[in-house]
Amino acid sequence: MTLATMTKEEIIEITNNAISDEFEFDLEQMVPTAHLYKDLGLDSLDAVDLVLLLEKSFGVKLRNQPEVKEVRTLEDIYKLIMQLQQDAA
Repeated sequence: MTLATMTKEEIIEITNNAISDEFEFDLEQMVPTAHLYKDLGLDSLDAVDLVLLLEKSFGVKLRNQPEVKEVRTLEDIYKLIMQLQQDAA
């Protein structure tokens, strides 16, 4: 499965599973409004790991995306991945 063929639900599921596995969160914590820093307790080093994790999970480059600096919630991540999907189409 490639990013171009994924549904929004698949993007959300892959994102949530990858983050919960990597950072040892319960899936119940993975709600769209969850703030990465305030609710999930990530720090700046975790943010770097998160970018690398998402790049690996979706086969995209996020480091050079200016929007990545604006990501604060899980919903922001979903929107960013879906935007990259649309841009690639």
